[in-house]
Amino acid sequence: MIVPANASFSRRRFISSSAALALSPFVAAAKNAAAEPPPEITTIRLEDFPAICLAPAYLAEELLYAEGFTKVERQESVSNIMTPDGIDFSLLSAALMVMDVDASAKWVVLAGAHAGCQELVANERVQTLRDLKGRIVAISAPGSAEHVFVSSVAAYVGIDPRTEINWLVTHSSKNALQMFKEGKADVYYAFAPQPQLLRRQKIGHVILNTTEDKPWSQYFCCLVGARREFVQRYPIATKRALRAFLKANDICANDPERAARMMADKGHKPGYDLSLEILRGLPYARWRDDSAEHTLRFHALRLHEVGMIKTPPNELIARGTDWRFLNELKKELKA
Repeated sequence: MIVPANASFSRRRFISSSAALALSPFVAAAKNAAAEPPPEITTIRLEDFPAICLAPAYLAEELLYAEGFTKVERQESVSNIMTPDGIDFSLLSAALMVMDVDASAKWVVLAGAHAGCQELVANERVQTLRDLKGRIVAISAPGSAEHVFVSSVAAYVGIDPRTEINWLVTHSSKNALQMFKEGKADVYYAFAPQPQLLRRQKIGHVILNTTEDKPWSQYFCCLVGARREFVQRYPIATKRALRAFLKANDICANDPERAARMMADKGHKPGYDLSLEILRGLPYARWRDDSAEHTLRFHALRLHEVGMIKTPPNELIARGTDWRFLNELKKELKA
């Protein structure tokens, strides 16, 4: 069910639609929300970056109205470098979030979202991660999500990404993919649905699948984050917005068919069938049990070792996280 930004979304309507999803924690959470004060601000700004693995960020939109927000705005993301200014809430690349906290700490990590969805696809010249040394990796820009993630991976296997990888800067993810297809790059960082489409086209082979390969499969690929100023000024709105994001995660985990249909109805590619395949394969329910803090530490250690960040991991985590809301919501949203 799609609700326009100016539509009225009553609590009764929300509970009935949640019941249709057969997710009983939603009903209990709605009662908890009714007992809370309303959000201090009723407009919330989200990022528009329609990768299918980020489905919870779009499914959350309808749930935000039930949390007392009356207007949801979206701002298009034009790069993979960092969430644009003027966004309040978003799903964030874990490795890229480490770089942001080190540089400015404009954002605060509130929870884990899901693991998996990132893969490294290579040509025949690269058979293992250690073969990254001296090879060409296509990226959209220095400091982009793909640049930072591949750097963290390289550091883990003993390669200095600053001097031992040849970065081919292409100025867009689309261009990076084309360079890989043409053989001008050896490795391409792909996220859903790109890995699935490359497999269907029989292009390249996977040297890292973060859904399956340890240790990366043990950590979140994406985190729920909010602008620091938003969290500080609007704690009630922060909790309510996070609740909407986490409940959207549960929709993806418990009813991927409905989640895929909702995304298809919104017009997001790659369509229902492939979206369903992707959503079924990603562990969205792990936000309850896995540690987002461990994820940040994992990437921070790698990036600190090779000098890409200056802040020690423990200091970075203390500065860039706020787990108060997550701890409360874990109790409310018990399975």
